[in-house]
Amino acid sequence: MLDLNGKSILITGGTGSLGKQLTKNILEKFPQVKRLVIYSRDEQKQFEMAQEYSQAKYPAIRYFIGDVRDGDRLKKAFKDIEFVIHTAAMKHVPIAEYNPMECVKTNVLGAENVINAALETDVKNVVALSTDKAAAPINLYGATKLCSDKLFVAANNIKGKHDIRFSVVRYGNVMGSNGSVIPFFIKKRKEGVLPITDANMTRFNISLQEGVDLVLHAMETAWGGEIFVPKIPSYKLTDVATAVGPNCKQEIVGIRPGEKVHEEMITSSDSFSTYDLGKYYAILPQVPNFNLNDYIKHFSTKAVTPGFQYNSGENKDFIGVDEIRQLIKENLDPDFSW
Repeated sequence: MLDLNGKSILITGGTGSLGKQLTKNILEKFPQVKRLVIYSRDEQKQFEMAQEYSQAKYPAIRYFIGDVRDGDRLKKAFKDIEFVIHTAAMKHVPIAEYNPMECVKTNVLGAENVINAALETDVKNVVALSTDKAAAPINLYGATKLCSDKLFVAANNIKGKHDIRFSVVRYGNVMGSNGSVIPFFIKKRKEGVLPITDANMTRFNISLQEGVDLVLHAMETAWGGEIFVPKIPSYKLTDVATAVGPNCKQEIVGIRPGEKVHEEMITSSDSFSTYDLGKYYAILPQVPNFNLNDYIKHFSTKAVTPGFQYNSGENKDFIGVDEIRQLIKENLDPDFSW
């Protein structure tokens, strides 16, 4: 059982949606946490977050201005830290396409900086966030996150005698997160028209809390090098539009550059090293630095069928209009109506 009481934790990009939910969970579940460092580059967001999570009320919390592009700053921030959760990223697809090197600097070189800083300090466990777009990427953001995933997985091969584990968690857009479709539709419905990129488009659905649970699962169970993928339901984009604005016109506007009709999280090429853990899948390194048979026995797991793939379009579990509305009320707005 994971126990973070008495531990020191740092969250890169800690002022983001997931970072704030992680902060809430850690402070509630582990009231004796030694130190919780919120590392990000936006001082305004830190100021706003500190109004809710002040050091006066939560003595363990710290706010550390810094950029993952700055390796020296990371090393200072990682001093005496045991757990690192790496959520910082440049994630908007069109902006990344227009500013490619900025995306590379943050998502790839930033990942390398996190790894190097962790290896040069006393960090014991690093969990990095990935994205569905890293599976068979067709845009720069996805390509940089695939590269980041590879860096974190391979970091387990260069740790030497250092007692540290690197792992990755991968999932799609979080319900209600900044820039996601549901808040966008809620805002747009007053205009009477909801833009739909493609009538066949599907997406996975995961709540902020489910994202947090996956991170904590990786922190507790990772042997090093796993890419954890949650088993979650899918929805049709047209059903989301109907759930939010049943009286709105749905206008097909076409797929944006770099966008997929269906989200992918495990490709058929990944299937040969993917194992079913029950609630989650784990894509293991092709050459793990642990005994594979010991891993299989320890988790009572088995490999998926060769050629298996996990995408939102072929998912066996779909939620409809009524379920989407209920999830919005539970996770985003208890006063939501349609």
